[in-house]
Amino acid sequence: MFDASGRNWGGNEETTAFWIQGGRMEQPAVGKQTGCAALDQMDGKAAQSRLSKEGTCPRCGSGQNRQHTDVEQMKEMFAKLLLGEDMSGGGKGVSSSLALSNAITNHAASVFGEQVRLEPMSAERKARWRREIDWLLSVTDYIVELVPSQQVGSDGTKMEIMTTQQRKDLLVNIPALRKLDAMLIGYLDNFKDKNEFWYVNEDAEDTEKGNAERKDDKWWLPTVKVPPNGLSDVSRKWLQFQKESVNQVLKAAMAINAQVLMEMEIPEAYIDSLPKNGRASLGDLLYRNITVEYFDPSQFLASVDLSTEHRVVDLKNRIEASVVIWNRKMHNKDVKAWAPGVSLEKREQFEERAQTILHLLKHRFPGIPQSALDICKIQFNKDVGLSILESYSRILESLAHTVVSKIEDVLHADWLARDPGERLSVEEPGMTRLSDFMGWTLEQESENGKEADGREDMLVLEESRMKKPPGVLTQRVPSYTEKLECLGGLRSPTSRH
Repeated sequence: MFDASGRNWGGNEETTAFWIQGGRMEQPAVGKQTGCAALDQMDGKAAQSRLSKEGTCPRCGSGQNRQHTDVEQMKEMFAKLLLGEDMSGGGKGVSSSLALSNAITNHAASVFGEQVRLEPMSAERKARWRREIDWLLSVTDYIVELVPSQQVGSDGTKMEIMTTQQRKDLLVNIPALRKLDAMLIGYLDNFKDKNEFWYVNEDAEDTEKGNAERKDDKWWLPTVKVPPNGLSDVSRKWLQFQKESVNQVLKAAMAINAQVLMEMEIPEAYIDSLPKNGRASLGDLLYRNITVEYFDPSQFLASVDLSTEHRVVDLKNRIEASVVIWNRKMHNKDVKAWAPGVSLEKREQFEERAQTILHLLKHRFPGIPQSALDICKIQFNKDVGLSILESYSRILESLAHTVVSKIEDVLHADWLARDPGERLSVEEPGMTRLSDFMGWTLEQESENGKEADGREDMLVLEESRMKKPPGVLTQRVPSYTEKLECLGGLRSPTSRH
């Protein structure tokens, strides 16, 4: 078994099977079984225990041959994980935590990579996904911690003993992620027999694609087609409801993934690659924009070039590096590293501003690749439980973002099919608003319609004041958080800080 840190702890030489955290196999002692040897013994018994008298599985209807194939496949998978993905046996494999993370990521890519349309998954792909993800998640059942418990003896006396229980973060998050997984697959199943929109292959003629031809760089994906007059009101509202539902799953997966990444230790290899101070990491222009007296994140992002994915990732890498540098200096009380006159409150304020920008970037561009810090944490992480949580939440986040994007493609094709006069009164689908990720709902906006009108006038007045020439004396510009409080919004989740 594993302790709370994911390391093997229980058992002596006769009972310990293998040490998964180190990514290597122990030399078996007399009477000691390795993981594959245990699976060999289970080969016959496990198959017989799940089969009925007729030789078929009562759950999935598969026969004994299929059950035998599944066991062999599971043995091969775990043998590869034990060797750290180095099947040559030369001892050059990666750690078990990274091997499990890669296995979950590769399995999701092989299953969901084929999902290029809004349609239910095939029964074969569903079965393959659930079967192999259950194998990979079964490792978390043996990552345990000791908790106090009461035991009643035969004579009625009570005593306190220590019992094993699945680690708390795994006990909470694994069932939550499984629920999100089932919800996403269920949302895809909802698109069965939806015939108001269809897809045209990329090699079709331009006349067949019509106005819905793809304008982005994913030219190989099929193009959505809708009727000439667009979707019906019922279908349009149903698609919008599905988008909002999947978006809630996306937010939940992002929150879990951010929390897990925050709990991972920053590797020394990443710290050694950092510059000496935050100014060197950000550059003079970004540093001045963050350390100004009156700071507005929306203005900051508007002044930065975010036209390409590469520029967004580069900005995220720079800001994350500066946050790590500032945190280390504050904890180490390194006053010399800061400019004279910079107080502790100012340092914390600069770090909070940088965290706010990272939060906005994460939600405004949910599909961007991982930053250098995230990649380094995943690569050097030694906690098996955190690796499984991070990879599982990341693939669910990716799948949810893919489903939302494909729903937006259908809504965009419907928007293009409308009359030009009708388009002016309807917002173009796919446009990201602040309310999309700050927790505002359509119901809240409708209930507070009158108050919102007055507040919008106030914001317009503030924006006009902010656009005055620099030489004109202006009033203090409200901060970003003050605007959110004024509008009844929510602050950034604590998991992002």
